[in-house]
Amino acid sequence: MRSTRAASAIERLNSRAETRQYSMLRTSDERFQLVQRVAGAPMEKLSEALELDDFVKFVNAFGPQKARRVSKLDVAFEKNMKNKKEKPEEAE
Repeated sequence: MRSTRAASAIERLNSRAETRQYSMLRTSDERFQLVQRVAGAPMEKLSEALELDDFVKFVNAFGPQKARRVSKLDVAFEKNMKNKKEKPEEAE
């Protein structure tokens, strides 16, 4: 089913936002729209009708993002790379 990727993107967005306020609409021409449902307010459309791939990209970039996990090795590697850029070796 085409909408499985879109539904999964909505689930990830709702878990990042820690609410269940986001949903999707599927139009008659097989496009998707992101909508926000808030109690006591009318449904708000947050995007225009998008193709599946564009919709998934939009939803993944929308809302709060999870912090990237960084290990001690990642920090050491980035520090090492920064030091190498600051002190280029002289050519012989």
